[in-house]
Amino acid sequence: KSNSEFHQSIDVSYPNADDVARARSLGKSPGGDIFIHGRPRKDRDGGRDWTAGCIAVKDRQIEEIYSMVRDGTPILIKK
Repeated sequence: KSNSEFHQSIDVSYPNADDVARARSLGKSPGGDIFIHGRPRKDRDGGRDWTAGCIAVKDRQIEEIYSMVRDGTPILIKK
């Protein structure tokens, strides 16, 4: 996303219907608004963890990932 507050970001289409159903069956919220992104523009010099549930990577890493991933690319996140 070019209008992101982070140094490049990729929107992960989560949760899907199966994720929502699984979370509800456990009495939990599935969460949402998940991205893979670099550092926030306002915190260029490092510091504490800069994410709240997203997949945060270094700016060089997101540049490489961003150049390879196209809209619709399946992303599997494993624990």
